[in-house]
Amino acid sequence: MLVNILIYLFAAIVAVPIAKRLGLGAVLGYLLAGVLIGPYVFSLVGDQTDVMHVAEFGVVMMLFLIGLELQPARLWDLRKPILGLGGLQVMLTASLITGLVVALFDLSWQSALAIGLALALSSTAIVIQSLEERGLLNTPAGSNAFSVLLFQDVAIIPILALLPLLSSATNTVSEQHASAIDHLPVVIQVGVSVMTIALVILAGRFLAAPIFRLIAKSNSREIFTAFALFIVVAITVLMQFIGLSPALGAFIAGVVLADCEYRHEIEVDIEPFKGLLLGLFFITVGAGIDFYLLLDKPLLVTLCVAMLVAVKLAVLLLLAAVFKMGRWRGLLFSLALAQGGEFAFVIVAAAQSAKVFDTDVGSVVILTVALSMLVTPLLLALYETLFSRTGRSTSTPEADADIASTDHVIIAGYGRFGQIVGRLLSAQGYRLTILDHSPGQVELVRRFGNKIYYGDASRSDLLRAAGGAEARLLVVAVDEPERAMRIIETARKHFPNLKILVRAVDRRHAYQLLDAGVDGFRRETFHSALALGVDALKQLGQASDAAERAGELFERHDDKSLRKLAKVWGDDKTYGKAIRKNLDDLRRVLQEDKGTEQAGDDTR
Repeated sequence: MLVNILIYLFAAIVAVPIAKRLGLGAVLGYLLAGVLIGPYVFSLVGDQTDVMHVAEFGVVMMLFLIGLELQPARLWDLRKPILGLGGLQVMLTASLITGLVVALFDLSWQSALAIGLALALSSTAIVIQSLEERGLLNTPAGSNAFSVLLFQDVAIIPILALLPLLSSATNTVSEQHASAIDHLPVVIQVGVSVMTIALVILAGRFLAAPIFRLIAKSNSREIFTAFALFIVVAITVLMQFIGLSPALGAFIAGVVLADCEYRHEIEVDIEPFKGLLLGLFFITVGAGIDFYLLLDKPLLVTLCVAMLVAVKLAVLLLLAAVFKMGRWRGLLFSLALAQGGEFAFVIVAAAQSAKVFDTDVGSVVILTVALSMLVTPLLLALYETLFSRTGRSTSTPEADADIASTDHVIIAGYGRFGQIVGRLLSAQGYRLTILDHSPGQVELVRRFGNKIYYGDASRSDLLRAAGGAEARLLVVAVDEPERAMRIIETARKHFPNLKILVRAVDRRHAYQLLDAGVDGFRRETFHSALALGVDALKQLGQASDAAERAGELFERHDDKSLRKLAKVWGDDKTYGKAIRKNLDDLRRVLQEDKGTEQAGDDTR
């Protein structure tokens, strides 16, 4: 076992950095690592069935962590894309694949339907991991893809219940039950499933949070981690016991705990386990690709993979057009989901057990799914290439097209800094147009009823639409210095009369802003840190007036030195000398002022 662990780790350490360096992404790196160490290339590891069962736990953890990010209110907001977009995708894809299998292969409609349902599902693990590492998961296209995946996780339940009814064998139910309740009538199975999900929700809301609170008070970090893992493992065992999707159960538990005050600690504790197990999952998928079957029937397998990807792309592009996602959003959405998923392995195993089709057919379906999973990172890399050729950013969707213009103030960036500025100006009666380049932040702010537009203010057309030619002031409150400088450059070039105030992220950024000649800036942490320093002096026994005066002297001296040091920034040797001299000057000024104050007290 230790030797196998060593092989898995070595393969990942070598393959993943190389794949990422080549722009292929970590997922493809893991898959290729599995191919290389698998029984069909170097044969360093054997059968992957047992390892796959452990590795699939990574998918469960991933869904649990995603649930932690989704408050119930946001999940309710996604109900339309989950039911509408997800439902249509599964039904249309399954219908088309079923028809093609009946027309092209010598199989019954029951077998074809089982294959169509299995291939209609996409890979939750690969899609989410690939989008996340490219920064695309929180875009509108990523959100739509996630909604479809969530519906597919729910759809696995009725699909598994349907398989015995499609069986061509005389005994329609396998002697080896898939779960503890599959011998019961369907109505009772549904009732037990609903009660189980309700139990998970109630336990998460009324039991888990108090227990986390109790453990947190004991300051036992390892027990906190153990309890977080216990929740995920317990849900997995419970769901498998009654034949439900463990990933769906874990997702529901995560959503229930999304409002828990300890959810960030839970995320931090579980994230490393999730990452390792997901990597192991991808390696086992790669190692499980049957190259002997591929070499034996190359045309058949190639046709099946091409047909699967083509059908899914056609359906997804159609849905993207119907739901008006836009050309580039729709393309990303379609390419991300155009593969088979890990749940197809479960459906194929259940279908073979129920005698819906034989092992030879199941092997071809499994190989088709595995190869399509291998293709997905390549499709997303193609998408990135298309974007780079058109001069677009791969991590940003299309901007809002209906931006309202203002003749008062444009605010670029509406996080915690920009919101304070915006609330003050709005309360004084000024009209604002707010732009933010983060889809997640736009969605969050809109949920509270605020008017905000998605868009990158460094684009001259968006800045013009926001009122760049008429507005009196542009407030740049983004938290990325490079993006802030691009916005300033655009505003200076196209709207020279627009006054600019900027949030300075740090001292280096402040030097850049001085060089750019903006109308004003404030360092985001300087004044709050200075105020806390003054409070510290008071707590240490200094008189209130003396502490306030020390703070004022420090601020004046720092502002003066900032402007002096900006002139030598970039010359390390000169800048280092200037920094040391500046510190000596600051100590001297503060000591002289303290001495003057003490002398005045003595005179009085």
